[in-house]
Amino acid sequence: MDPAAAAPDPKRALFAPVSVLRDATPQRIEQLRRLGIETIRDLLFFFPRDYADLSDLRPIRQLEEDKVQTIRGTVREIDGSSSGFARSRVGVLVQDESDYLRAMWFNQPFMRDKFFVGQRVQMSARPRKKGGRWEMAHPNVVYLDAEETVPTGKLLAVYPLTEGLTQYYARRLIHAGLQQYGGMLDEVLSEHLLEEYDLAPLADALPAIHEPLDHAALNAARRRFTFQELFVLQLALAARRFQQRVSFKAPELPATAQIDARIRRLFPFELTAGQNAAIADVSQDIALDTPMNRLLQGDVGSGKTVVAVYALLCCVANGAQAALMAPTEILARQHAATLEKLLKQSRVEYRLLVGGLSTSEREEILRGLASGEIDLVIGTHALLQDSVEFKRLGLVVIDEQHKFGVRQRAALRRGDQSPHYLVMTATPIPRTLSMTQFGDLDVSILRDMPPGRQPISTYLVEPDQQARWWKFVRDKLAEGRQAYFVAPLVEESESVSAASVKAAFDELTHGELAGHKIELLHGRMSHAEKEVVMNRFRKGEVQVLVSTTVIEVGVDVANASVMIIASPERFGLSQLHQLRGRIGRGSHPGFCGLLAPAELSDVARQRLEAFGGTTDGFKIAELDFSMRGPGDLFGDKQSGLPPLWYANLVRDREVVEEARDAARKLYAADPGLKSPENHKLRKQMLQRYGEVLELGDVG
Repeated sequence: MDPAAAAPDPKRALFAPVSVLRDATPQRIEQLRRLGIETIRDLLFFFPRDYADLSDLRPIRQLEEDKVQTIRGTVREIDGSSSGFARSRVGVLVQDESDYLRAMWFNQPFMRDKFFVGQRVQMSARPRKKGGRWEMAHPNVVYLDAEETVPTGKLLAVYPLTEGLTQYYARRLIHAGLQQYGGMLDEVLSEHLLEEYDLAPLADALPAIHEPLDHAALNAARRRFTFQELFVLQLALAARRFQQRVSFKAPELPATAQIDARIRRLFPFELTAGQNAAIADVSQDIALDTPMNRLLQGDVGSGKTVVAVYALLCCVANGAQAALMAPTEILARQHAATLEKLLKQSRVEYRLLVGGLSTSEREEILRGLASGEIDLVIGTHALLQDSVEFKRLGLVVIDEQHKFGVRQRAALRRGDQSPHYLVMTATPIPRTLSMTQFGDLDVSILRDMPPGRQPISTYLVEPDQQARWWKFVRDKLAEGRQAYFVAPLVEESESVSAASVKAAFDELTHGELAGHKIELLHGRMSHAEKEVVMNRFRKGEVQVLVSTTVIEVGVDVANASVMIIASPERFGLSQLHQLRGRIGRGSHPGFCGLLAPAELSDVARQRLEAFGGTTDGFKIAELDFSMRGPGDLFGDKQSGLPPLWYANLVRDREVVEEARDAARKLYAADPGLKSPENHKLRKQMLQRYGEVLELGDVG
């Protein structure tokens, strides 16, 4: 018999179910399935979330103060106490062969349920001696199985698990998988890439990510997998950019001198240098038959709408149709109001397509778009419906890009004909994020502000200062100014400790702002109800608008100069910046008060004080990104790309740039990744991103 014929097929073996492993009982298989682990390959690439450092494991008696150390022992006693001021303490007494140690947790009563007497644990922290006994406050805990023997002098993997599955079993199963199948994995990266970017081979990196011998081995493995994940993403983005250039055609929309002069006459003000530079970028792009895909970033109030209007009118002037898409009706109507002012003396036919229209109104707009009689349409997601057809769509402007996914961005493309795309955001995007989630777009940035923007002062209002703050608000209202009051919830919640607009409305109406004209606005109201309230506020008939974040973008009331935000710790800094941007838009300076709760964590206080110290949206975005990470920056929905498995865009900023440069260099040398050396990379790229980025047969 031929020995080669008897050798197992690596591809089939790696995709075998985990049930082939000796310790995989039916119960364990179900637990692994809940974690997304069904095959041997899934198991091998189920990476640890953390590591317990056993390099300084000591008997309790040999501990030293002010130095992170690790002890291992058995739980002998669990106790806890609480006071009437939402304060609690949980204590766990641990014994090893040499002495006792008490672990303490403050204001975390749930920790009591994580221990039982007789349990073996490992704890790491900076110990201190109190009353002759060692203590650890809020230690890092590893729960050990009774039969588990952990070697000293190494890093111990800690996995993200599910109920019933222990760390010991996960380590044991992964160790068995590595021993039996680890050598069957194919290396995806070429020898040239491994050498040029100082990357550990897969054969070394995979065991080291699960069972690192030391920090050096772990760091090398982390770098390898971080680079590979970001590199594959950047290859996919490079492929998308390449495909957009060669596979799709857009109408040529040159901004001739005559068109440029006609458009600029509509603006009753001088454009800023930043606006002119962005217009030059856009004009250069849309003059070509290659579809523009440009991201326009600008701080709140920097004048992005002017650039968008210029592009829309340039498109119409060239005989094509244009669409402006916004995530909310409020923002769409704000854009329509802006265009109405600018186009009073123009022959441009434009319509607003949003929910709430009558059937006849909607059908009339659809007929006008299909026949070409309507030049410009402003709308929401409704523009993406199949029933919306254009005769000759030349340009799509998408406002608040992060509210739309990658597929939505291209939904108006028909066959090989594509409009130009200009996407805008008033939430400045950190550089690392713009190179990943928005890496298929060219970028223009507006940093300067139009003249006349008023300064905004921001205050963190402590509970004992709120009486003075409310007097200040009443004084501003007496001067004729208007105010917003924003809270995160519509109604009070038993599960979330935060202010609600309905409760705030009642309290303000009968309390601090009694006698003032106050209205309520939130997302559960019908469009007609919201529009009535907003119109009354715009006209000055309402002094204070109590609202959720529906006024975050698109609301422009020049007389509103005061912003009050309740439960500010519940918002991201970029969202706070958007809310603050609703004031100071007229001739009066703005004042923003952040109502601090009675108990505010040190981290939350640091964030809010940093926010109050600057009005630069780019600095705020970077700070928010560093403190909260990309997953929270824009909320639940970002670009539509699948989440990163291993790389961390905050931790791995340098690797992001390195991977992007490497990917662009490789794709330029081998468009489509057709060479045999890059075949495995191409396959991985298409498996991961082919569908979501609509790559098809790239290259």
